[in-house]
Amino acid sequence: MTGQPSAWLQPDWPALPGVQALMSLRMGGVSVPPFDSFNLSLGVGDEASAVHANRARLQARLSARPTWLRQVHGCEVLQIDADTPEHPAQPFDAAWTRERGMACMVGAADCMPVLMATRDGGAVGAAHAGWRSLAGGVVEATLLAMCKGQGRLPAEVQVWLGPCIGPRQFEVGADVLRAFGEDPQRPDPAHFMARPRPDGELRWLANLPALARQRLQAAGVQEISGGADCTVEDRSRFFSFRRDGRTGRMVAAIWRD
Repeated sequence: MTGQPSAWLQPDWPALPGVQALMSLRMGGVSVPPFDSFNLSLGVGDEASAVHANRARLQARLSARPTWLRQVHGCEVLQIDADTPEHPAQPFDAAWTRERGMACMVGAADCMPVLMATRDGGAVGAAHAGWRSLAGGVVEATLLAMCKGQGRLPAEVQVWLGPCIGPRQFEVGADVLRAFGEDPQRPDPAHFMARPRPDGELRWLANLPALARQRLQAAGVQEISGGADCTVEDRSRFFSFRRDGRTGRMVAAIWRD
């Protein structure tokens, strides 16, 4: 509506032939607090009627059929085609497709959505990258599935890192450092900055976008954009589980026209 803030965020990457992508924001829906207002998840305690109304708004914005993944912070990747159900029974944290009119989507509220597309527009994908799935290899698995399925190299894939909990807010313990192969005694300061608590317990601030970039570049990806928006620090635009606890979820989607 005129004068109202947009409910959508567009990836800041070069346009690709036949590829559309967006991420929903928290405003512009019908859900009431603490899910105000464009919550798209049925699994957080929001009224189902409100979620369905919000999903109808999303569907009106998409020129594609959505596929709603059951995310479990894992690394399984679904290949979407015309026979894929709208709500797959098995858990997946990523999806890719070369079919037109089929949207790959992931939900998030601090975890990082990662959108991918081959430069020729022939294949697209989306991954849900919280620290567990990122450390487990979800972005590499999605990239590999797309490249193998489409006969492309990682250097021919363009990637966008969506909003996530930022490096000033993501406090973690030694278990997270070890999951990424870091020594808590000598962590890479580009990825983990020490922040002792007042009681003397040592904690670290993790840089999720930098960790994702490192892994993507190591896999051969050269074009990576995004990763600058912090969900915790921008209350007006983003849901944040770390900040609010009981809250809604946003969705990042990518599809071929």
